[in-house]
Amino acid sequence: MLDFEDALGRLLAGAHAVRETETVPTQAVAGRVLAQGLRSTIDVPPLDNTSMDGYALRCADIPASGTRLAVAQRIPAGSVGHVLAPGTAARIFTGAPLPAGADAVVMQELCAIDGGTVTVNHVPHMGEWIRRRGEDIAAGSEVLAAGTRLTAAHVGVAASVGAAQLTVFRRLRVALFSTGDELAMPGEPLKPGGIYNSNRYTLRALLEGLGCEVADLGIVPDSREATRAALRLAAAGNDLILTSGGVSVGEEDHVKPAVEAEGALDLWKIAIKPGKPLAFGNVRRGVGAGNTATETAAFIGLPGNPVSSFVTFLMLVRPFILKAQGASIVAPRAQQMRADFDCKGDPRREFLRARINAGGGLELFPNQSSGVLTSCTWADGLIDNPPRQAIARGNMVRFLPFGELL
Repeated sequence: MLDFEDALGRLLAGAHAVRETETVPTQAVAGRVLAQGLRSTIDVPPLDNTSMDGYALRCADIPASGTRLAVAQRIPAGSVGHVLAPGTAARIFTGAPLPAGADAVVMQELCAIDGGTVTVNHVPHMGEWIRRRGEDIAAGSEVLAAGTRLTAAHVGVAASVGAAQLTVFRRLRVALFSTGDELAMPGEPLKPGGIYNSNRYTLRALLEGLGCEVADLGIVPDSREATRAALRLAAAGNDLILTSGGVSVGEEDHVKPAVEAEGALDLWKIAIKPGKPLAFGNVRRGVGAGNTATETAAFIGLPGNPVSSFVTFLMLVRPFILKAQGASIVAPRAQQMRADFDCKGDPRREFLRARINAGGGLELFPNQSSGVLTSCTWADGLIDNPPRQAIARGNMVRFLPFGELL
C-alpha cells in the first residue's frame, strides 16, 4: 500500500493548473484564485485620522487633568478641518482626518463639554487614538499575491485600495457522477436493497464550496458501455471527472475497465483509515470542438463508503483541486491540541473524527466506522494520527479543523 504522502505527491504531480483567466468585479471574486497580484496605488488610511469620537488637541496644551480648552472647530468623517490653533480643541468623529497641529485625540467619555469649551479629564500621550497615514497599507505595496484563494477578508482589502475588479483564474470544471443500480435519489421510494445516494450530494457540496463549476451527470447504470459513454461525455468539457464507488474488481464494478478503455487508470491502495482504495488516471477527450486526440481530463475515483469518500476528498482531492485552480497554498494548517481520550493505534494512518470540548481538549466520536456519516456533522475536524500510534489521555495530537478543510 502507498503511504499518504506518496499518494498525495502523485496526485499533486498530476494536477495541472488552469491557465485561462478572466476579469471579475471585486464583489464577485470570493472563492476564486487570484491570477495577478494586486498592488495599492494609495495609502490606507489616506490621512492621519481618529479611531475614536472625541477631541483632537495638542498634548502640550494639557499639562494636567481638568484643563479647559476652547472648541474651535467640528470635524465629522468625510470633512477636512483647518490648522488647530494652540490652546484649542477640535470636536472630531471616528474616521475624520486629524487637523494639522493636533497630536492626540481624547475620547469623549473623558471630556465634559460646556457651551464652547471642553474640560479634558485625562492627560493624553502623543499619538493617542490616532491612526497614521499608510499604517495599514502603503502606496506601491503588494496587498494580494497571485495564487491567493480569495476570502471575504481579501475582497475587503481589494476594495479598500479601490480595486473595482480583479484578474482570477477561470473556475475548474468538474464532472460528477455515481454508479450503482442500488442508488436512489432523495424523494424517491427505496426499493429492496436500495440506498439513498448521499455521496453525490456531499461531493457536489464540497466541489461547489471550493468554487468549482460542477456538471452533475447523475447516476450511471451498472454497465460498461453506459459507464464508458458517461466518461466520454464528462471528459469533453471538463478538467476533472470525480466518482465514488465502483472502482474495485467485482463483476459489477465497471468504472475501472471503462476508464482503462477510455484513457489510463492507476488503482491505489492507500494506507489510510478511513479510505484505502483510490483510483487516479485520465480520460481522453474526443477530437473536435477544439480538442486534440492527446488532450485528457483527469479522473479520480473515490471509495464508496460515505465517510471514506468525505475524508479522502478533504485530504487528497481538495489539494489536487486547489493546485489545479492555481492556488499557491494547498495544505491545511494543523493545530496541536490535547486529547481527552484513550485510543489504540492502527497500522494505517488514521483520520479520526473529533470535536473540541468545553475544556479546550478533543473528544472522539465513539463510532469511527466509515459508514457513520453523522460523525462528520458531530465533529469539528479530523485528528491526523500516524500509523501504529496509540493516543493516551493528555497527549498532544495533530488536529485539522474543518474550517481549514471545507
